[in-house]
Amino acid sequence: MPRAILLGAAVITFAGGAWAALHPEDAGLSLLLVAGALIAFGFAWLESGPGSAKEVALVAVLGGVAAAGRVLFTAVPGVQPVTVVAVAAGAALGARVGFGVGAVAALVSNFYLGQGIWTPWQMLAWGGCGVVGALAARLIRRRVAFAALCFALGFAFSSAMDLWHWYSFWPHTWEAFVAVYARGVWFSAAHAIGNVVFALAIGPELRRLLERYGRRLRTEVVWA
Repeated sequence: MPRAILLGAAVITFAGGAWAALHPEDAGLSLLLVAGALIAFGFAWLESGPGSAKEVALVAVLGGVAAAGRVLFTAVPGVQPVTVVAVAAGAALGARVGFGVGAVAALVSNFYLGQGIWTPWQMLAWGGCGVVGALAARLIRRRVAFAALCFALGFAFSSAMDLWHWYSFWPHTWEAFVAVYARGVWFSAAHAIGNVVFALAIGPELRRLLERYGRRLRTEVVWA
């Protein structure tokens, strides 16, 4: 079943991407199709790993914690701990878990903040932050390096969302592109700075906690 989902997601992603390229006027709908397929791909990937049942349970818990943190800081635009939690999960537990935590956090928090066609792209963007955390795991053991990565990912997340917004709903011109990015620059800066604060405060400690849990998760007891 996971292989069938992965194959189907790949086909749909290619078809949706081709649709968006050939018919830009339908970009919003076609990109939504692409996002849904990529999310299905990500969760099939999560379920295909060893010990997937335990990993899924852990993803649900961490995603719920990150979502609660996002809701808690709703009053401060752009500031939330989702990126830091996803990066810590990816660095400690691997790319599959990192992706799942970021995606689940976006989905769950939007039940409170508002679901919409932006939700799949937020899921992908935050899931991507978890994957980057896994890829950079060896480079972000120190607090400052961890915070620097989260700072960069704050701008990367906002840029990805701005790019989707521009391509889906705005004229495909450089003027419109600059206008969309200029409107969101302060939100992006708040997101990046907030990430630094959270990363300096809890990032390495959260990673070490998850690494200890991950070792227990992978430990098998063999009775002789």
